[in-house]
Amino acid sequence: MNSCFFGGGCGSKSILQPVRKVENNLYQQLFCWPVIAITIREKAICSFVAAEAKKDYPSARTQHNTSNLQTQTGSYLLQHKNLMELVENGERSSGPDPFGWWALPEPALLMVFERLSVVDLLKTSLCCRRWHSIAQDDLLWRHKFQEHFKASQSILLRPGAESWRSEYQRLSMHIPFVQAQSLEPTMENNHGHTHQVLHVSFAHNGEMFATCSKDGYVIVWNATHPCTEKYAHNMKQFSWKYSQYSQFNQSDTLLLVSGVHFGSPQSTSGEIAVFYLGATESHLRCRVVNRPYDIFGTWFSDQYLISGDLHWLAHLVSTSVLWLNKANQEIDSEHVPIMSQLYKFYNRNASSVRAVMVARCPWLDESNDPLATVAQQEPHSAAFLPHKSDQGSISQASGNPLPHAASLQRTRSAISEEYYLPDIRERRSSSRRGDSTIHYLQEYREAVASANEPNEYDEERYDSMDVQEEFDEMENSMPRYLIFSTGSKTFTPHQIGFKRIHNVYFPKKLDPGPTLKERIAAKRAAEQHQTPRTDPDWWDYESVKDRFDKVDKVIDLHGHIIGMALSPDHRFLYVNTRPWPKNYVIINPLEPPPIAQEIDIHVIDLMTLKRVGNMLRSHKAYTPSTECFFIFLDVCDEYVASGAEDQHAYLWDRYYGISLAKFKHSDVVNSVAFNPRDSEMLITTSDDYTIKVWRSRAKAKEFNIPNNVSESFELKTKN
Repeated sequence: MNSCFFGGGCGSKSILQPVRKVENNLYQQLFCWPVIAITIREKAICSFVAAEAKKDYPSARTQHNTSNLQTQTGSYLLQHKNLMELVENGERSSGPDPFGWWALPEPALLMVFERLSVVDLLKTSLCCRRWHSIAQDDLLWRHKFQEHFKASQSILLRPGAESWRSEYQRLSMHIPFVQAQSLEPTMENNHGHTHQVLHVSFAHNGEMFATCSKDGYVIVWNATHPCTEKYAHNMKQFSWKYSQYSQFNQSDTLLLVSGVHFGSPQSTSGEIAVFYLGATESHLRCRVVNRPYDIFGTWFSDQYLISGDLHWLAHLVSTSVLWLNKANQEIDSEHVPIMSQLYKFYNRNASSVRAVMVARCPWLDESNDPLATVAQQEPHSAAFLPHKSDQGSISQASGNPLPHAASLQRTRSAISEEYYLPDIRERRSSSRRGDSTIHYLQEYREAVASANEPNEYDEERYDSMDVQEEFDEMENSMPRYLIFSTGSKTFTPHQIGFKRIHNVYFPKKLDPGPTLKERIAAKRAAEQHQTPRTDPDWWDYESVKDRFDKVDKVIDLHGHIIGMALSPDHRFLYVNTRPWPKNYVIINPLEPPPIAQEIDIHVIDLMTLKRVGNMLRSHKAYTPSTECFFIFLDVCDEYVASGAEDQHAYLWDRYYGISLAKFKHSDVVNSVAFNPRDSEMLITTSDDYTIKVWRSRAKAKEFNIPNNVSESFELKTKN
């Protein structure tokens, strides 16, 4: 037994100090907590059973029958106190001592360990091997985790995590927290942006990231430490007002850049440029018209991208056409097409398709297609228009808007998730600033647990990043969703639209159409028959719906959508919204509702197309709906991050939903991005012209980066 006696370092003050805390804590706890029995022999045996003690001795502090027990315990502690004085004086017991601290019963030690700070607990665990072993107790660390991070006791350990201790260590040492760099022009170098930085995106291999700014530049950076500028392109040479969005293709050889053209303030004209990214050079590959500019554009496959166009059909009625484009200019033949129409959607009330993205869904097949389930439940609903009483609900209907007179009744499945999810607006008054939590349905945690199990799609997730073979250049073997924001009540985006992408064919040769002779003959024939031309009634959707593609599903979030992001496995969609007032009735589609000064986040499961989480974020957004701009968020396997208008970016743990940290800027934070291969690295961009690189405490120690405590803040207070 004496082999456990502090192992040679027993006289050290750094070890004795926490031991003293244990001693003092034990004096307090043993006389304040119910004790059933303490037997002190060669091995002390202790049993604390609080529930039974309360039952048998409801007033244990005052009852006379506990006095003898306290006397025995006091004698034990007094003898141990004398032993500790010997240790402090550099002396050592000559043999096994039944009253040594190493023999303290495990339940008593655990009781004391629970009341130590984590720092003192870790120091105390160095005293001897037995204490070190007991200090690894998983229930002890679960208590510490829940106490520190304010996590719900009902949430189980994250699937794939080793232990609660490792989770505590991850959220303490391995979250992005330390400002490693602030990329901005200085007197020494001219690297960085000279105007508001609007967006940041990472390459899939984690080796590069790109930033867009109102100075008209798109800059590609090396993601090593320290980050350095690799390429820079001035988009104003193409008559761009500014660059606003970028995205790398799957092989990280091409960069899609979306921007806004010069023009009047009411102009919605934009353009997409594609740049080749080589080891030593970068050059322009092609340019594509994109209107409105907030469609942004996205990669359809490794060598094809999606752009948009908008055509007005009547007052407040338009059509959004999505085009599939080759990522290069065809120079071999004028008969080879470089673009083909993909979809054509109907818009009402001055709304349009915006912020398109493509989700790759390897789990999706005919047996678990949620759209098929919706079609069976509502076989007659080919369109969607929310009823006034359904403001803020999630629609389970499919298709495009119905005429204004039509309405749909909510089904039981439509309200089930509303019923179980905490109401965001009701929690507003009770939420503490900077202490908001993502609330999930149990379905989400079950989905995360099942996704953590090995399956046939694990390898496909990264194999799909390779360039596709020529025979499947459209990647038709991979099930996908087209996702976009849109609207039906007003022109501001308040709905998420989903379109299942089926086999897509890109023509190899242009159809030359009728010859000039055939065109002249057709024109003469039409003149002879005097066929009157009748314009369609564009306001009557039912009469023209055969001219448009059907939106498979629409989810109404009852608020202005300002950002969307997919999880790395494309299973979950995270959406930033600024909510409308509850039960607000829109009379004029050109006058949208006032929007809240808070930003909500919604989580949608793409396997079921249902909402599985929501959260009220207590940081602010101040711009009105007419001036509201995008606040981009990003999601990695472990965390969720987002910008905000209160001059901070925010970080949450994705599984537990707890808020972890906020990162300081001096103006609006527009965008954030995690390194997809290193979740300990986060980039934030702001209207203060800066790009800030944040790394974890562990990485900061590895790279010898000083910890500037004034630039980031923990949102959970330690003990």
